[in-house]
Amino acid sequence: MLDVYRVSFIGHREVDDSFFVEDQLYSVVKELILTKEYVEFYVGRNGEFDILVASVIRRVRRRMGEENSSLILVIPYAMADIEYYEDYYDEVRYPRELYSVHYKSAITKRNEWLVENSDMLVAYVVRNYGGAAHCLHKAIEYGIEIKRVDRASVEQD
Repeated sequence: MLDVYRVSFIGHREVDDSFFVEDQLYSVVKELILTKEYVEFYVGRNGEFDILVASVIRRVRRRMGEENSSLILVIPYAMADIEYYEDYYDEVRYPRELYSVHYKSAITKRNEWLVENSDMLVAYVVRNYGGAAHCLHKAIEYGIEIKRVDRASVEQD
């Protein structure tokens, strides 16, 4: 049986230091692909961080091979132009738990789903408020592994 390691990414819509964050993401993704039997990378598509994450994952997988990983877009609500996303990602998931969620809270609920269904959370959180900070605190409560990719957290390590 294949040992699947699930990794979700959460971060603010805007990224202040994109080159630094990109380098951090590249290192994390590469390490996961090298050390895990199979990795499912769960991502959203609701801001700069999400787009940067998907781009980095695709780049690492092109260089290292795609055999032991998949890039999965987790959508918070049904989307009209889903074909575009199906071409870009290996898979698009719309969790059943989100079907009845009001659209104004759908992204928050999707992010909570990401935390609840992951072994690791990779987080770009530079302030203690907002949706990304909420998910980071939820991951801490759940006790899942967390890897921070923001400059302040990395420099503290």
